[in-house]
Amino acid sequence: MHRLQDKVVVVTGAAQGIGEAYARALAAEGASVVVADLNAEAGEKVAADVGGLFVRTDVSSHEDAAALVVATVERYGGIDGLVNNAAIYGDMQFDLLVSVDWDYYRTFMSVNMDGALVMTRAVYSEMQKRGGGSIVNQSSTAAYLYSGFYGLAKVGVNGLTQQLAHELGGMGIRVNAIAPGPTDTEATRTQAGGALRELVKSLAIKRMGQPEDMVGACVFLLSDEASWVTGQILAVDGGQTFRG
Repeated sequence: MHRLQDKVVVVTGAAQGIGEAYARALAAEGASVVVADLNAEAGEKVAADVGGLFVRTDVSSHEDAAALVVATVERYGGIDGLVNNAAIYGDMQFDLLVSVDWDYYRTFMSVNMDGALVMTRAVYSEMQKRGGGSIVNQSSTAAYLYSGFYGLAKVGVNGLTQQLAHELGGMGIRVNAIAPGPTDTEATRTQAGGALRELVKSLAIKRMGQPEDMVGACVFLLSDEASWVTGQILAVDGGQTFRG
């Protein structure tokens, strides 16, 4: 049974990595998928592969977010789901909070934290017209570990998830987040380099996560099976973190 049959789901950052895995899995579950990304070449390929729509989108731009909504509604008639996956990550600069270039920091946070709110503000009224919907934000176990401004952005995503769950719950819109642990993507390999082997040793399950490990949680949270689940951050991390 296709759990997302006849649903329309927007996935940001879906041209590669975990976002691409989400887009392909949601399409396999019957959803009409909108691939939102800045990488037009890769994004158009993913959209073509899943029979969906590509819209070039900067998630920090209210104008881009509004244009995506218009294009999606024109093509599919409405919006039922949103996956806020887009982030600056693979080419992320390393620096301390006390010394990172301020303009870079603001640009980074405008995508990695504020982008989820920008997109939510753009789509929620269309979800309300459909009687409700589901939003899945991409957090990270970095929110629970020292990881500088990247972790700070994910702490913000977690708080945003919980606050929006209350603001939108009366409209029938659920808001949850997935917190992946170390996941074997090109971006992670670029960032972690030779530290990956030591990182795996710290996990309860002694292997790197794969993008496909995340898709079950995403499908579940978007589906009616999670109709009474909101405001939650679900760690999919091989046992990297423990929270009481």
